[in-house]
Amino acid sequence: MTIHRAVVARVRPLSTSMTRITFHGDGLAAFVSTGVGDEYVRLFLPHGPDRTEVSLPDATDNGGWRTPEGRPEAPVRTYTVRAARPEAGEIDIDFVLHGHGTASGWAAAARPGDVIGLNSPTGLYSPPADLARQILVSDLSGLPAVGRLIENTPDHITTRAVLEVPDPSCVQPLPDRPGVRVTWTYGGNGHGPSRLAELVAAAIPPGTDLTGGYVWVAGQTDALRAVRRYLRKELKLPVERFKVVGYWMPDGDSWTRRYEALPAAVRSELDSMWQNPADEAEDLAIRYEERLSTLGL
Repeated sequence: MTIHRAVVARVRPLSTSMTRITFHGDGLAAFVSTGVGDEYVRLFLPHGPDRTEVSLPDATDNGGWRTPEGRPEAPVRTYTVRAARPEAGEIDIDFVLHGHGTASGWAAAARPGDVIGLNSPTGLYSPPADLARQILVSDLSGLPAVGRLIENTPDHITTRAVLEVPDPSCVQPLPDRPGVRVTWTYGGNGHGPSRLAELVAAAIPPGTDLTGGYVWVAGQTDALRAVRRYLRKELKLPVERFKVVGYWMPDGDSWTRRYEALPAAVRSELDSMWQNPADEAEDLAIRYEERLSTLGL
């Protein structure tokens, strides 16, 4: 893994709730995109009022990072890469502007010359070899990935996208490609209860033939627990036929504090739930999430 230094080149509003920031700079010369439509990076943001001063950590051998002793910790957030243009040394990242949070606040005031750090990207979208059609369901946070996934999809594959945004002002143009049908719905996204589970069930009712199909769902993390159970336990989809990706949690800082306040034995129990190599990752995730629910998390 490599930690890159990136400089804001351009800022462009996309809707009332999202802005696109283009990064460039010599520090991105070695940035290598995976090409996967939902690839993501960790952003290392300024630790103080100077928007050009970022305490970049060092990459470690195990794929992580470490802040050198005596230097401040940079706030870290995870974001999807909307576009990568290696020939120009640029990448685009779309930010939700929700009026609170470290990254959203930084993005709302972003201007050319601001500096951040970011690491090498990782992608999760992994359709089967026989892909003929896909269903993409997401809230506002997943729009950048949905847009890029649609761009990258070959013309012979049909795509159904169901997207939940707060209101009509948050709708934005998506790539116009053959075989793509997009449905916009309104609500959720911290403004009301998420309907992601309901939208997935409506798009893929029991009995749906998913031969040649793939389901990709992203958005509010706790709302996706029901989605993962539905796809795996009720529809009994093989794990290679779907991917469920949690992007955000309402009042995430409070959730983290409550998790960290759990007794050490409970946190050890939660960690150990991921240690059985014989189980599929999605099945492990379901058991882990069920345990979190019993703990009020």
